[in-house]
Amino acid sequence: MSKFLELPNCISDSDTFRRVFEKLDPSELSSCLINWISEKRTKRGTVAIDRKTICGSGNDKHKAYHVISAFVAENQLTLGELAVEEKTNEITAVPELLDLVDIKGDIVTADAMSFQKKIVEKIIKKNADSAIGLTQNQPALYKDTKDYFIWIFC
Repeated sequence: MSKFLELPNCISDSDTFRRVFEKLDPSELSSCLINWISEKRTKRGTVAIDRKTICGSGNDKHKAYHVISAFVAENQLTLGELAVEEKTNEITAVPELLDLVDIKGDIVTADAMSFQKKIVEKIIKKNADSAIGLTQNQPALYKDTKDYFIWIFC
């Protein structure tokens, strides 16, 4: 801990930390953390965009929490994440998340749900590359891609 913060009278108790964090603006703290992480992480990394349900976060008062996150594989850290509703379409959340994080020079991976023209355009605009899963839920694109690879490799 002394590497980051000098505490001559030892570390404060959890109540003190709780009170400090209660006073902080969550969006400002998030912005600061995202900027700090962006500086410390590997450049030209693989950033995986994915939706997850936080295990154990549901109880009798509320349903489980769901998030869209941008995870840097090389550093094993999350660049950013957004909470989303259970039935929310991630197509609208992914562009918001991409606005929050620095992906310049990275390879962004995502599942087929994120293989949308506007999302890919945003990735390209932010000077990143993409590797997005393709499934048969888009039959024409799937067929064109399959035909292309058959033509190239056969």
